[in-house]
Amino acid sequence: MRLSAGRAFALIVHRELCLSFRRPEHLCQPLVFFLIVTTLFPLGLSLQLSQLRDIAPGVLWVAALLSSLLSLDSLFKGDADDGTLEQLALSGQELTLIVVAKTCAHWLVTGLALVVVSPIVATALDIPTAAFATMMLSLALGTLTLSWLGAIGAGLTIGLRRGNVLLSLIVLPLATPLLIFGAAATERAISGASTVGALYFLAALCVFTCTLAPFAATAALRITLE
Repeated sequence: MRLSAGRAFALIVHRELCLSFRRPEHLCQPLVFFLIVTTLFPLGLSLQLSQLRDIAPGVLWVAALLSSLLSLDSLFKGDADDGTLEQLALSGQELTLIVVAKTCAHWLVTGLALVVVSPIVATALDIPTAAFATMMLSLALGTLTLSWLGAIGAGLTIGLRRGNVLLSLIVLPLATPLLIFGAAATERAISGASTVGALYFLAALCVFTCTLAPFAATAALRITLE
């Protein structure tokens, strides 16, 4: 009996989460990288607190984007290598549904985790607590958008031997607007200025990628599977 779309989505997400927690090294790697990079800046640079606060948005966002990139290569590769992806494609469910479920699960274990630990990093970078809400919201929008962009890149490079390098070259230029407006939103929140414009732009990018990226990633996967 064919499962409903909602049930299939829930099962795929549950499977991805279970696999992630069974491999804690893959789960912790982006978080550890994020924490190490951001905490090394205050230790390595002899800056005054005011100077540290000035560079904090850029440091925070660069570290978040690079940390998210570490796990993008494994979005489809593991399932493609062991044949699971082909079985999922033959299960009777839409391939787009499978892509959406796997991408959402990827964001839950990487992007959302970065958002949760970001206040710890913000404290080390002397970001005021009044800016935490804006910082976390902008990171949530940015990391979700990056997961969708990564799904397209992972679909295009899944059959390549050194696809992780090409994946970075594909995703990083597309993620540049996220870095610019995400850092701007955090900087404005620190200074007390209005953050509406930057947040609206991040939200628009998120909606745009959520709408189009599943179909682009599905088309890339179909090329690989065929």
